[in-house]
Amino acid sequence: MTTAVSNDTFAALNAGNNNTQTKNQADAADRFLKLLVTQMQNQDPLNPMDNAQVTSQMAQINTVSGIEKLNTTVEGLNNQFVQMQAVQGAALVGRSITLAGNRLDISGGSGIGAFELAGTADNVKVEVVSSAGRVLDSIDLGSKAAGRHGFSWTPAPGSAGVAHAADGANVQFRVVAKAGTASVSNTALMRDHVRSVSTQGNTLTLETKYSGDVAYGDVKAFN
Repeated sequence: MTTAVSNDTFAALNAGNNNTQTKNQADAADRFLKLLVTQMQNQDPLNPMDNAQVTSQMAQINTVSGIEKLNTTVEGLNNQFVQMQAVQGAALVGRSITLAGNRLDISGGSGIGAFELAGTADNVKVEVVSSAGRVLDSIDLGSKAAGRHGFSWTPAPGSAGVAHAADGANVQFRVVAKAGTASVSNTALMRDHVRSVSTQGNTLTLETKYSGDVAYGDVKAFN
């Protein structure tokens, strides 16, 4: 059985929270002032606190109060940010994204992938690999500058890759990049598809077709 909760109930709860917070701040200020008065009453008459000390200590209570208000404001902004992320994330359902991974996105007999090079490479080769680890094909891309690059793969008619080029097939790739004889560091990037979104605490999570749950911050690009 579902019980409806009225707006008045939420308002009452929020008012209660606000009243509690205000009371806590007032209690903290009262305790601070009592300590300050006690300190002044028991100070050394031959070495009393000067005006600067009194002013400094009085300012401390305002600082503490201000920090509490700032924390409350920041928390509210953070909650709004998470809500905005959730709204934006909902618009991603059904769309494709780019993230770290080495699976080819195959559709219509062709696959696409991407990679990022940490530096300039004289020779870049992409090896297309079956789920069992067998090399099906290789693609020579020549020289590439540092940064992100995309590529596509269409198996030649009659080649071993044709049998693996069905839509959604688990075909992977690896990038071999060289600058002379030295290897160039690279990151494989794959295209995935968003099925749903969810929020866990302050984190927006995307449920994807191939990669499972992915944090919103791990997405490299929205296609």
